Amino acid sequence: MAQEQKDQEHPLWKSDREIVDGLLAGEATDWNLAELARLRIRYNGFPGARDIQADLDKVLKQWNLSEDALFEKTRKIHAESQPYKGRGAKRDDWS
Repeated sequence: MAQEQKDQEHPLWKSDREIVDGLLAGEATDWNLAELARLRIRYNGFPGARDIQADLDKVLKQWNLSEDALFEKTRKIHAESQPYKGRGAKRDDWS
């Protein structure tokens, strides 16, 4: 009999939850797009944090974006500017 997988708690759930709440209430600025993409990557395939994953989907829908369109926009943002510069510039913590 297959063992049922238990959801895990992500170690950054609490701080990420605050970011996601801000995204839900915010607009599609370059900073927010970069944060949404970063969190989509972080939680892609993660066995848990279902609330965050569902809310990230909601934000995409609110902003009328597909994941592909989000990643296309954020690649351009990162190529043209450094969205995390000056805000604890070591923010590229994708995992």
